[in-house]
Amino acid sequence: MNKIIWILLAMVGARSAAMACNRIVDEKFDALNPRTKNRALPSKKISRQSYLFFLLSSVVLFVFSAYQLNRLAFLLSPVALGIIFFYSWTKRFTVYSHFFLGLALSLAPVGAWVAIREEITITPIILGAAVIFWLAGFDIIYACQDIEFDKQAGLLSIPEKFGVEKALKLSSLFHLIMVAFLMLLLLTKQLEWVYLSAIIIVSALLLYEHSIIRPNDLSKVNVAFFNVNGQISILLMVLTIIDCTLV
Repeated sequence: MNKIIWILLAMVGARSAAMACNRIVDEKFDALNPRTKNRALPSKKISRQSYLFFLLSSVVLFVFSAYQLNRLAFLLSPVALGIIFFYSWTKRFTVYSHFFLGLALSLAPVGAWVAIREEITITPIILGAAVIFWLAGFDIIYACQDIEFDKQAGLLSIPEKFGVEKALKLSSLFHLIMVAFLMLLLLTKQLEWVYLSAIIIVSALLLYEHSIIRPNDLSKVNVAFFNVNGQISILLMVLTIIDCTLV
């Protein structure tokens, strides 16, 4: 139970630090984008100094939590912070920023594995790879909303480079690869039929996610991005825990 508490605190610290860094770095662009101009920082509801204090506090929380977990987690904490902070600059020089976001989020399962076992093996790497393609897939869908603004601002993304139709096809492909990685975890012989049922449900939710988004109709992007993906993460977590408990 003690480790679970420190893992949760580390997660809160890392996620909060990543979001604060992203808001600070993108303040200029958020102020110009009609979709984001009402966010707290560009609208001056919260000062930049407050954001910086929150960022520093979150970093301290994350590093201290990692220290409480084990030596390897503590030694890797600066690496994790470097990766999650680096993402905030990627749209300025690569169309594949979606994968850097996926890489940042993939640190969650790998980090949890390190926290519990104090080692890195093939299992968390496979799960991390699944997270990378999952995040890249649905971040592409979300980025379709900002094509025109990205072109004007000189920001890069897969939708901006290839157009909405091709971007949505790539998103579908990446989610197919995600499912393949989830299936690959079955070969570790640590998961059985309950986990397999989770993959089937996740696949059905991904199909639904892509069915409600059309190149000429992005009105349900928020439903796909927030609602469906939220359900995917919770269902996969709960059913995997049940599977591990049964085994």
